[in-house]
Amino acid sequence: MILISPTLLKLITDAAESAYPAECCGLLAGRDANGEVVVTRVAPSRNLSETDVCDSFEVDPEVRFRLMRELGTFDGHTAERIVGHYHSHPDHPGKPSERDIAMAYEPDLVWLITTVGAGCATATAAYLIARESGRFQQIKLRITE
Repeated sequence: MILISPTLLKLITDAAESAYPAECCGLLAGRDANGEVVVTRVAPSRNLSETDVCDSFEVDPEVRFRLMRELGTFDGHTAERIVGHYHSHPDHPGKPSERDIAMAYEPDLVWLITTVGAGCATATAAYLIARESGRFQQIKLRITE
């Protein structure tokens, strides 16, 4: 299960609506707590996809390295880490696409996908890659303070 505050989820849905008809993207930082992932911050990124930004995304590596430095990832003195990333699916279902599956290199990261139809965010779902099959499986997303 992944836990996220309404404030952080709104940052993601607002970004998804603002980027429409392109895909938005960014990183999720957080911590593990009793077998759950708690999102503590989001780090928006420009979509650097070299193909169609309306149908794919690529997080800016500069955003990732900056977040890793802020979290103290390089010195190992932090409970926070990059726990996942988010992106939107403009006018497409909010489930992993074949392109998402092909680009899923980090099986421990959560994927949040926000569906955007006609410029309005309608739903956000969370996924993890099942190690056995290499396919995505939906996990529970709980909005909590």
